Amino acid sequence: MTAASPSDLLGKGIYTVPEASRLSRVSQRRIRYWLKGIPSEEIAESTDRRLWQGELRPMEDKFALGFLDLQEVRFIDAFRRAGVSWHLLRAAHGVARKRYDIEHPFCTRHFVTDGGQIIEEIAAKPEGIESEEVVHGQRVFPQVIQPFLRELEFSADDQLVRWWPLGPDRAVVLDPRRQFGQPITARTGVATEILQAAAKAGQSIEEIAEWYELEPDSVRDAIAFELALAA
Repeated sequence: MTAASPSDLLGKGIYTVPEASRLSRVSQRRIRYWLKGIPSEEIAESTDRRLWQGELRPMEDKFALGFLDLQEVRFIDAFRRAGVSWHLLRAAHGVARKRYDIEHPFCTRHFVTDGGQIIEEIAAKPEGIESEEVVHGQRVFPQVIQPFLRELEFSADDQLVRWWPLGPDRAVVLDPRRQFGQPITARTGVATEILQAAAKAGQSIEEIAEWYELEPDSVRDAIAFELALAA
């Protein structure tokens, strides 16, 4: 297969499946299933299991995710954990994808505002979805979306541009235009993994902050983020 060129990666971020699994806390098997249609325990055989087209072309036959792919995985996992059926979720994703003309419809502010309406519309279509599924989907929609709103930053045209995993008032950010979307400190761009490694090596917060020219609170946030992923 054709490898991705540097222009393909510009502003999109790049994550291996293991990296995406670590950041999203979704199993590698499910990630591969949702994006590539590789069999999973979640659903029976179908003509096309893939839920959406990934942002990145394979590189040397290796599969990778972009920033929007990563966020779509997080949204879908949150809905699945809340009990939304795969059938309803797939239908909602399909309707939203056509409406917004985008492969990652859950990554737009539009879906946040009218996703509940989309679920209502699905109820009126002959999709074979039970009314109980639709009612449940409507009920859980707000509780799933609200935590994401506190962490995600949208552009003026309602596109998702940054993820603040600890909240916008903390120092850790994932921005596809910086460091290929890896977790970094917002002001200086130091990778959170580097700061956590320094802490594990026995350096104090103050020593790390001085060495990397950071505020101590930024170091603490980076370490807190990495520890939360490892928990």
